Amino acid sequence: MHHHEVIILAGGLGTRLRSEIGAKPKCLALVNGRPFMWYLVNYLKSQGSSGLIFSLGFGSEEVISLLPEICGDLAYSYVVENEPLGTGGAISLALTKSISDSVFVVNGDTMFPANLTTLMEFHKKTNAGVTVALKRMVNFDRYGAVDIDESGVITRFNEKTFCTEGYINGGIYVINKDWWNSLKLPEKFSVEKSVLEQFCTQGLIRGLPFEEYFIDIGIPEDYHRASVEFVHHGFF
Repeated sequence: MHHHEVIILAGGLGTRLRSEIGAKPKCLALVNGRPFMWYLVNYLKSQGSSGLIFSLGFGSEEVISLLPEICGDLAYSYVVENEPLGTGGAISLALTKSISDSVFVVNGDTMFPANLTTLMEFHKKTNAGVTVALKRMVNFDRYGAVDIDESGVITRFNEKTFCTEGYINGGIYVINKDWWNSLKLPEKFSVEKSVLEQFCTQGLIRGLPFEEYFIDIGIPEDYHRASVEFVHHGFF
């Protein structure tokens, strides 16, 4: 039986959403009366996830108190960072709870319902250190475009600048745990800067494009869009 273990990065401060959600963690921002995290967990259940590992920081007590309700009968555990460790440090901390050799990571403020089995099969076939689910976007400037070659090797992560069309990092990863642990990473670091950008030059980071719906609720405009679009896409 495949253990589809998933780390959910849910320590985000939600600073840019303060005006909308007050001082609560971003993953608990309400969309049509339910915490954003509820939709994310439902998507992961539909993908056959067997265990969730929540990586928590800011507002962890509030998240922990809601986890039984959000996860239902799905097995879960959590880790709490005492100080901000960056996206990379948060992943390393959560990996200490994992039992699989390849582990998914998703962002607690992003909904991108890609097929995780497809992503995992591609990851194992290519023997990548990290495989990234990519989303094709048009006319964007909030995200840096990602360059990939014909075999799916990511060759470059570009700075944020206006693009008429391109792929972006969709915030879903599969990580080869042994490879990750062999990197001797510091306690605090960014997965984007210290792993993805660092190792893509060695051909160790792969990307697989998906056409699914994508939203990251980090700014008020996109957060408000979610309530309309979630209904439209049947997330309720």
